[in-house]
Amino acid sequence: MGRLVGLSLLGIALGLLGERLLALRNRLKASTEIESVDLPNCYLIKGIETGAEDIDILPNGLAFFSVGLKCPGLHSFAPDKPGGILMMDLNDENPRALELRISRGFNLASFNPHGISTFIDSDDTVYLFVVNHPEFKNTVEIFKFQEEDNSLLHLKTIKHELLPSVNDVIAVGPAHFYATNDHYFSDPFLKYLETYLNLHWTNVVYYSPNEVKVVAEGFDSANGINISPDKKYIYVADILAHEIHVLEKHPNMNLTQVKVLKLDTLVDNLSIDPSSGDILVGCHPNGQKLFIYDPNNPPSSQVLRIQNILSEKPAVTIVYANNGSVLQGSSVASVYDKKLLIGTLYHRALYCEL
Repeated sequence: MGRLVGLSLLGIALGLLGERLLALRNRLKASTEIESVDLPNCYLIKGIETGAEDIDILPNGLAFFSVGLKCPGLHSFAPDKPGGILMMDLNDENPRALELRISRGFNLASFNPHGISTFIDSDDTVYLFVVNHPEFKNTVEIFKFQEEDNSLLHLKTIKHELLPSVNDVIAVGPAHFYATNDHYFSDPFLKYLETYLNLHWTNVVYYSPNEVKVVAEGFDSANGINISPDKKYIYVADILAHEIHVLEKHPNMNLTQVKVLKLDTLVDNLSIDPSSGDILVGCHPNGQKLFIYDPNNPPSSQVLRIQNILSEKPAVTIVYANNGSVLQGSSVASVYDKKLLIGTLYHRALYCEL
């Protein structure tokens, strides 16, 4: 009798494990293959060989790139090389990516940048917020951009118990931001277990020097975050749920959900087209290929444009798609004056003239 009960429990456990594995494959879109959607007048950006996970462009056309991200379980073409911040002036006839010098005292050897965001203060000071994973920990670094010598002055390192697994930030003040946590836990094993069990425990946090609080929760894996041009709404990408959440921002900085846009791809970083207010999304059509890297069958890339997201039927179009032969693992797309930049988790970056 005891053996029968044991075998029954083992069977139930194996069944549950199998069901979770199948569900994870579905969340990763593990069987998806795509057809290419090419753009003319594109070239790979020289000097970006190990990914440009996030890109943010100032209104004057200066673009910042977060390069060299390394995460446990994620492929890297240069695992021992620290990350950095690059800049490109999109007003130049032949723009080049140049690495920005960072002020003394900042630990460059462990710099591992992830999501980034800029904020321009009333006195025209430009602040750059950078999610950093030194030794796979979690901080948000605040820099002042010094255009006269193309450098970053490090101002502050932010750590907080409500920021255990930061992915992306959107700055809303000189020391104020919303941040996404893509996991509830910081421990690598617990992160994996959380993803496997599909717990939906991830969240969005508001940070200011006077207050830190969770303002939205219940996401599968909260990822990219941005703000509408009128500053009334926050957009959040839930990568494993294939959704973009629209949340209304209140005077007390709390958020309430307005709508959810369901898509058929893994949505990563979100950028805003300043000329139209459209949302550009860096996407992963097949997430399994990101984590099980095969150079003969590399991860594909996809960029979506979302128009009128607040309407009943937003228009979703594919701007760019590639099977990995040119660009592997697209994570972000940003546009300025008919110039499109596409970054990746750990591969190259693409510049296109639209």
